[in-house]
Amino acid sequence: MSTENSFLKHSGVEYPIICGPMYPCSNPQLVAAVSECGALGVIQPISLTYVHGYSFIEGLRYTQSLTSKPLGMNLLIEGSSRQYRNKMQAWLNTALEEGVRFFITSMGKPDWVVKLAHEAGAFVYHDVTESKWANIAVDVGVDGLIAVNNKAGGHAGKIAKEQLFVDLIKFKLPVVCAGGIADTAVYRDALKQGYQAVQMGTRFIASFECSASMDYKQAILKAQASDIVLSERITGVPVSVINNGYIKSRDLFPNKLEKVLLNHPKFKHFMRTLLALKSLRTLKRSLAGSDSSKDCWQAGKSVEAIDSILSVQSIIDLYTKPDAVKN
Repeated sequence: MSTENSFLKHSGVEYPIICGPMYPCSNPQLVAAVSECGALGVIQPISLTYVHGYSFIEGLRYTQSLTSKPLGMNLLIEGSSRQYRNKMQAWLNTALEEGVRFFITSMGKPDWVVKLAHEAGAFVYHDVTESKWANIAVDVGVDGLIAVNNKAGGHAGKIAKEQLFVDLIKFKLPVVCAGGIADTAVYRDALKQGYQAVQMGTRFIASFECSASMDYKQAILKAQASDIVLSERITGVPVSVINNGYIKSRDLFPNKLEKVLLNHPKFKHFMRTLLALKSLRTLKRSLAGSDSSKDCWQAGKSVEAIDSILSVQSIIDLYTKPDAVKN
C-alpha cells in the first residue's frame, strides 16, 4: 500500500475498513458503531426507511446522533422510473445538507451523483465488478472504485480479488477490496497488494450491534464457503445467499420470460425493479426471523472464517489490533 492513503483522506476515518451498505442489515446502531470505532459506517437509505421504519431525514439524524465520526451513504442509482431517480436525488441532497461527504454508488451510471457531490466537496466511490463498468464510472469523474470480487456478499462479481485489482489499477484511482475479508491474513494481504481499504458486510452481520435475527447470525457461523450460491431471482443480477432450505426450493435463475426481459435493453431495468420489489418483503422478513421456512439470508464466502458473534469494536480490533481479539 502506498504511503499516502487516498481513501483515508477522502473518508476522514482512521482505519481502511468500510462496513458495506446492506439491504436489509444496515441498521443505524450498526452503521454508527462502525464509524465510532474509527472505520466507515455506510447508511443504506432503503434499509433505513423501508426496513427500519424511519423517514430518511429522521433516520439520518438519528444515526449521526450515535457517533461523532464521519458516515458514508450508499445510493442504488439504477432505476426504471423518474420517480425513483427523484427519490434518490432528494436523499442525496438531504445527506449533503446534513454534512455527509462520502458516497458509494451501486449499479448504473453515477454521473449526476458525482456532479452534485463534487459541487459540495464530497467524494464518490462506485461499485464495479469488472473494468468495463469502471470505465463508465471513471469517465464521469468518480473518486475511487469499490472492487466487488467473486467472494462478496450481496451483488457479487465473478473475478478473484487478485486479478480484479490488476484490472482496475490502470485507472489510477483508490481501489477498495470488497469480498472475502474475514480474517487478519486476508485483510493484510489485500492492503499489501495495493488496495487502499477493504469493505466487509458479512462479518458485520455477525455482530452484536446488527439487528439481524439470531437465526441469521447463527446461519453465518455454521455456513461454509461452499454453502454460498448465486441467485439471480432476487434482483435480476447475481446475489450471494446461503443455500438453505428455502433457496433450495426455488430456482436460482430467471425463468424463460424473465430472462428475455432481463436481456432486453428497454425492459431490463423494469424487470430488475420488479424482481427486487418481489424480494424486498422476503428479505425484510428474513432479517427479523419471523418465518424460518422462507428465510433468504445474504452472505459472502467469508462465512468460512466467521465462527463467533463479536462487538463491532472487537471486529475492527481483529484487523487493526489482531493481538487484542482472536476470532
